Amino acid sequence: MTKTKNPPETFREKLSRLEAISEKLESEEMEIEDMIKVYEEGMNLSKECLTMLKDAELKINEIKLNNTKI
Repeated sequence: MTKTKNPPETFREKLSRLEAISEKLESEEMEIEDMIKVYEEGMNLSKECLTMLKDAELKINEIKLNNTKI
């Protein structure tokens, strides 16, 4: 039975996978079909990371706003 990898969940895991994808695309010779799949995964992870960062920024601003209402 083959073991399936769990997709990265945390921001740090996603960023680490993005770095690995970048290195892979820069250093390895790959078939174009494989490159497209890896590139697509990287773009999806990038979008997820940006969403996580925007959510964190909103939360921080909310906390700041709540603490200034004292």
